[in-house]
Amino acid sequence: MASAITPSAEEGGKDVVYIVDDDASLCVALEELFGSISLATRCYRSAREFLDSDLRNLSGCIVIDIRLPDMNGLEFQAQLAEMGIRLPVVMMTGYGDVPMTVRAMKGGAVDFLLKPFRDQDMLDAALAAIRRDQERRTVESETSQIRERFETLSARERQIMFQVATGKMNKQIAGDLGISEVTVKVHRGAAMRKMGARTLADLIRLADLLKH
Repeated sequence: MASAITPSAEEGGKDVVYIVDDDASLCVALEELFGSISLATRCYRSAREFLDSDLRNLSGCIVIDIRLPDMNGLEFQAQLAEMGIRLPVVMMTGYGDVPMTVRAMKGGAVDFLLKPFRDQDMLDAALAAIRRDQERRTVESETSQIRERFETLSARERQIMFQVATGKMNKQIAGDLGISEVTVKVHRGAAMRKMGARTLADLIRLADLLKH
């Protein structure tokens, strides 16, 4: 059963360490360890128990044992990726080997810890994973805002914005679109204002972000 987490922690968007391990004593030890630095935790006894929980708006990281009762940690890691759950993973095991470590790291794991591990090593790994998740969510939030601003552009403003991003001059764009150079300048200025671009370089950067 998932361990309790206070409403204020969830509602405030507090980062959580999700621990997936069928060893109850280890779960308790990790909860105490992360609690010592005020990190909220939730424990799950199997991969399925985690996957059957509410997976919306997760933030933080997942600490996974490589040997779970229903699937191994590497399979679990792959399934998370397929489901679009992008929380960084810290893998732990008492039976690690080089190929297993390589697979975990290639799958996006932040660290691979061999049991018994030092408390500080686990804390360092989890904090690094949480920082990675915070950075990802910051980038995604900024990209979402950029896309929202882009939706306010007219079709012509979008067209000119992307033409500008290819390095074309106003005169070239006017010739390509069959409009006057003055009209290009007007639309380009409107696009810059709506996108919050202070310079032409800003507009080009924003156009490049929208392509990804």
